[in-house]
Amino acid sequence: MSAANTGLTLALSKGRIFEETLPLLRAAGIEVLEDPETSRKLILPTNREGVRIVMVRASDVPTYVQYGGADLGVAGRDVLHEQALAQGGSHGLYQPLDLNIARCRMSVATRADFDYATAVKQGSRLRVATKYTEIARQHFAEKGVHVDLIKLYGSMELAPLTGLADAIVDLVSTGGTLRANKLVEVEQIMDISSRLVVNQAALKLKRDTLRPLIDAFSKAVTA
Repeated sequence: MSAANTGLTLALSKGRIFEETLPLLRAAGIEVLEDPETSRKLILPTNREGVRIVMVRASDVPTYVQYGGADLGVAGRDVLHEQALAQGGSHGLYQPLDLNIARCRMSVATRADFDYATAVKQGSRLRVATKYTEIARQHFAEKGVHVDLIKLYGSMELAPLTGLADAIVDLVSTGGTLRANKLVEVEQIMDISSRLVVNQAALKLKRDTLRPLIDAFSKAVTA
């Protein structure tokens, strides 16, 4: 049975997004009754009858919302932009709010001893490791830089250190991991924060229950 027939379903991912969404839920009068870090359940109950939380991978949140597995969700701009580019520029999700949570940036980083500026200026072909291949492709194409993209799913910092790549495109928060691995941020691509995304059909069919929740989130963000 789809989320459209079973109350309201909110898709979240573990970690920082979940933790920083909790105060917004509380502002809307919703308390999550179990901790996803200790519970084995993938569907968590709340104190509000008919409202439940589904725990999915961060990269899957837009897919669950788009296809009706959830009515709404919280997803990072990185995931949303990457998937929109992969789908030709749009994924048909309503994005009413930038929640201003889980803030970081997407950047290009290299080994400290790699002269990125000169390589770009001389038109060198760069090998770039990233899981954000669409964003990286667009970024370097706009700069006129020729790149070979290598898709990785984790431990990006290893790629320049082992000679797999000249540079990486990844999320940076404090920069501590880069510094610990003797990498430097050489270019910022975009600021990242998490957005509220809503299924288009749910917005019409469940307007009376969705709109108060969106409004409560909006007030909490503004406050």
